[in-house]
Amino acid sequence: MEVLRTPDDQFLNVPDYPFQPNYLQVTPELRMHYVDEGPKQGNVVLLLHGEPSWSFLYRFMIPVFADAGFRVLAPDLIGFGKSDKPTEMSDYTYASHTTWLHSFIQQLDLTGINLFCQDWGGLLGLRIAGLDNERFSTIVAGNTGLPIGKGKPTQAFLDWQEYTRTVEVLALNKIMQNSTVRTLSDAEIAAYSAPYPDKTYMAGAKIFPSLVPISEDDPAVSVNLNVFQILSQSTKPFLTLFSDKDPITKGGEQIFQKYFKGTEGLPHQIITEAGHFLQEDKGEEIANIIVRFIQENE
Repeated sequence: MEVLRTPDDQFLNVPDYPFQPNYLQVTPELRMHYVDEGPKQGNVVLLLHGEPSWSFLYRFMIPVFADAGFRVLAPDLIGFGKSDKPTEMSDYTYASHTTWLHSFIQQLDLTGINLFCQDWGGLLGLRIAGLDNERFSTIVAGNTGLPIGKGKPTQAFLDWQEYTRTVEVLALNKIMQNSTVRTLSDAEIAAYSAPYPDKTYMAGAKIFPSLVPISEDDPAVSVNLNVFQILSQSTKPFLTLFSDKDPITKGGEQIFQKYFKGTEGLPHQIITEAGHFLQEDKGEEIANIIVRFIQENE
């Protein structure tokens, strides 16, 4: 496996991101970067991003949790942000991403985790929350899912898979701006491009959509079916905060609310005037909702 590491100077001008870097070897070959803010003895909030973002996505939310007394962790998935980047798309699988992230959680021995997950952060975080359920206290899901190969994917999603897999260089400026309601600044757009000095760093971001299990014969489905069963029976509080302007995941909260016992009686919300990356549009608002949710369910 050939692995690249984005030079530190790529991140010198990232705005609103004053957090000290932390690193962990999740395998002998791969180093994962993460933000670790707030009191180390505080209850844990774990923030998981998706594609093609990184922990920069959580810059507006991290201070809210830290100021509320939580220890807040926001890792960069392997292939993203300041984490190491295998160069071949074949180096990445749903299972390998699960293993890398689970290694991060196990090595830090995180317990009492309050999870917020969006996009692929949910596909991974929810899977691990099922496989290692005792480590988790509460879950908040936003614009994400736990696919089990049922239903027909939209043509828009199939087109997105094809684009990301085959395009030479991802148009990160258009992808990020088209997925938010507010207008991102040039510096913010540049920050999302910073992890990728050239196309050789993009394999993880390009293959991620193609790893979503969309058929029942996908090898990831059997694990997700088991996890779906575990989480559906769990009574641990499970809140949904989906947005009103994300055509990709619109209505996905209804699946969780229908099948997961932990969602019963909770104040689920649709976050208004927010796109797929709702953390960009309403980050502080969402963080404050989650703080109250955790405090009410301690």
